[in-house]
Amino acid sequence: MTTAEEAAVDADRGGMSQTDVVVYGIKKMILDGELAPGDQLPIEKDLAPRLGVSRGSLREGVRALSIMGVLETRRGSGMYVTKLDASLLLAPMGFVVDLQQTAGAQHVHSVRRVLETDAAARAAMRITESELEEADRILGEAERAIEAVDHEAVLEADMAFHKLIATASGNPVLQALIEALSSRTVRGRMWRAIADENADRATALEHRAILRALAEGDPLAAQTRMSNHLLEVESFLRARPPLEIEDIE
Repeated sequence: MTTAEEAAVDADRGGMSQTDVVVYGIKKMILDGELAPGDQLPIEKDLAPRLGVSRGSLREGVRALSIMGVLETRRGSGMYVTKLDASLLLAPMGFVVDLQQTAGAQHVHSVRRVLETDAAARAAMRITESELEEADRILGEAERAIEAVDHEAVLEADMAFHKLIATASGNPVLQALIEALSSRTVRGRMWRAIADENADRATALEHRAILRALAEGDPLAAQTRMSNHLLEVESFLRARPPLEIEDIE
C-alpha cells in the first residue's frame, strides 16, 4: 500500500469528508517525499483510486490545496506542487485577518508589533549597506510626500520601509507573516494620518530613529524604537470608536 493509500485509509477512519481525504493524502505524499516542490501531480485516473475518492472529490481537494498555495495549475501541462515557500503558504492567512471585525483590528496591530519588533532586532544584525541606502531613499520619499500632504504616498513609503526591514531580518517565515498582517492594517494607519495632522511627521521621526538603530547595528535599540513606533498606532486605535475606522476606504 502506498503512502497516499495509507493516508486515505487513515482519513476515512477519522470520518473526514472526501475533499479532506484528498488534502490529507496529498499532504502526506509531500511530507513522505513522494512529491517534492515542482513535481507534477499524478493524473486524475491514477490518483483518484489511490486516494479512494471520486474524480470530482479529487478536483475539489486539489482546488483547496491550490488556494492554500500548495498546488498550482500550469496551463496545458497539469497540476504541480509549488515551491512551498512561506510567502505562498501563509498568504491565505490574510483572508482570515480580513474577516476580523473592526474591533479586532487592535489585536491584529498587537500581533504585528510583536513580529516587527523581532524583525527589527534581527535586521540590525544583518542589514546591508545597500539596504540601508534603500531605506534612506524610501524615508526621503516619505518626507517629500508629507510636505505635499499626500497621505497615500506617505503610506506607500511606510509599507515599503517596513517590508525592507522584514526582508532584512533574514527569516522568510517572519517576513511572510509581517506582510500578511501589514497590508491588513492600512485602513487604521490611513485613518490616523487623516485624523491627526501631526501623525505623519511623528511617524517620519520614528522611522528615522529606527533607521539610525539599524545603521548602528544595535538590535535592542532597533527593537525598542520599532515597538514604540507601532505602539503609537495601537494607542490611536484604542482611543477611536471602531465605526470611525470603518468609514475609511
